[in-house]
This record gives sequence, C-alpha cells and structure tokens, in this order.
Amino acid sequence: MPQSPGGQRPPSPRENRVPRPRNPVGSHVPVAGGLAANGLSYGREIGAEAVQVFVANPRGWATTAGNPLQDEAFRELRATESVPAYVHAPYLINFGSHTEATVDRSVDSLRHSLRRGRAIGALGVVVHTGSATGGRPRADALAQVRERMLPLLEELTHDDDPWLLLEPTAGQGASLCSLVEDLGPYFDALDRHPRLGVCLDTCHAFAAGHDMAAPGGTKALLDELVDTVGEGRLKLIHANDSKDVVGAHKDRHANIGSGHIGAEPFGELFTHPATKGVPLVIETPGGKEGHAADVARLKRLRDG
Repeated sequence: MPQSPGGQRPPSPRENRVPRPRNPVGSHVPVAGGLAANGLSYGREIGAEAVQVFVANPRGWATTAGNPLQDEAFRELRATESVPAYVHAPYLINFGSHTEATVDRSVDSLRHSLRRGRAIGALGVVVHTGSATGGRPRADALAQVRERMLPLLEELTHDDDPWLLLEPTAGQGASLCSLVEDLGPYFDALDRHPRLGVCLDTCHAFAAGHDMAAPGGTKALLDELVDTVGEGRLKLIHANDSKDVVGAHKDRHANIGSGHIGAEPFGELFTHPATKGVPLVIETPGGKEGHAADVARLKRLRDG
C-alpha cells in the first residue's frame, strides 16, 4: 500500500467520507399533566430521541394559553437532552372547507399551534392538508388555502419560529393533497414560502397509492418528493406501518413491520439523501410497550 511522505498510509476514500447525520427516532408522546414532567419523561422511558406533542385538544377548537413555567421547563430540558420537538396541530383544521366558520377557526387554531410551538422550542408544526368540501373545485379550495394560510406563514419572522409542515392525507374524500404530486400545486398556492416544509406520513403515502413495499418503492417516493417540493423541504417523517393494502385510502396505523408496508422499507428511509438527519416519529398503537418496541426496531434498522 502506498505510504505518505511521513510514513503513514493515506486515508482511504471510505475514511474520507463525511458521516451522515444521525436520524433521531422518537414518538408522539402524551402531555397530560405537563409537557416536561410527562411528555419528555414518557419519551425518555421509551427511548425516544425526538418527540411530537399536542398543545391543544386534537379533536376540538378550544385553545389554551399554556403555562409559561412548563413551557420554559420543556424548552430547557429539550435543549439539555438534545431532543428535537414538534407540535401536531388539531385534526379539525381545514383551509379548504366551504364553511366560513370552519376556515376562521382553522386560522385561529393553526396560529395558536404555531405560537405555542415557538413558546416550547418546537422545530415544526404539522398540519393536515385538508379537503375541498361541499363539492368545491380544487382550484377554488387552493385559492382559499392561499388567502387564509399564507398570512400565517408571513407571521413567521423570528429565528426561533417553527416550520409549518404540510402532512398529506391518505386520500379520503375530496383530499387536497394525498399523493406527492399534489404537493406541487399546494406549495405553489403558498408561494413556496421559505418556512414551508413537509411531514411525510408513511401510512398515508402507502394508503394514497405510493407502494413503498414494492422493490424501489421507497426510493421512488422520496425521489418524487424532492422533484416536487425541492431539496431540504422534508423536515419530519411519521413512521407508521399500514393495516390496509396500498391504495386503500384508509388511515389505519400498524406497528413497524406488522402491517402491509413491512420493516424493510423503513430501513430504506434511513439511506436516501432526502432524509439526511430528518427525525422519524412513530404514531403507532400499543401504548408505552408498543411504542418502546417500535422505537427500538427503527433504531435497529437505522444502526444495523
């Protein structure tokens, strides 16, 4: 083997490679009783390296101011333990609704989630992309998305404001965004705002018709995502297996490896350039025991 002038062999190409940033693996965590006291402690008990929380009733419109002491405790502990945190906005939000009251409430609810996200140091706020209700044309619904959601993005002017992360749905009803190709018009409606990103739910993508279980299916999904929204927009992955077959348009989560996606595609998520350093958070059934098992399985797929 050739030697350097100092007598040492030169580093191999493998040794010269820049290490790939580690993908934190975590879970959605319950926060009843306190963000830091319960949410982060639950995450710690299941081995989570990232957490996602609700900051309001996920199935209602009521908002709460939050507790500044708990918020600060959460921020400090999250920073000390280097645990990235995310907020999931309530499920009722729908900027494509034909009902004015629903859209008004959606604005208030998402603004609340974004402000609470900033207060607790969250990196992103996840919101479902909604549907065009009342038989409205998609173009009309997307015009309303632009009118009502874009001003919220324009309010994100602080360095510590979270990203707004669009989560495509499983394709039920008149969904505005389920397939990756649907993200293009949605991003265009929002001027591809610099604080706009994507949360990819694997169960949703599979249910919408992206066959991650097929050979090359996961790579094809991620390649298309980058082509559609650009590099660096994927900020979070909801890692969920699917109880139903591909294209079923049913949002029913299964534990990792026990559904129709299977374990191997989740391992492939860790190797694609688009997922470099992106956290994976589970939203799977089974309570604490099931969550701990899924987190551990994803870590084995990542580290193996």
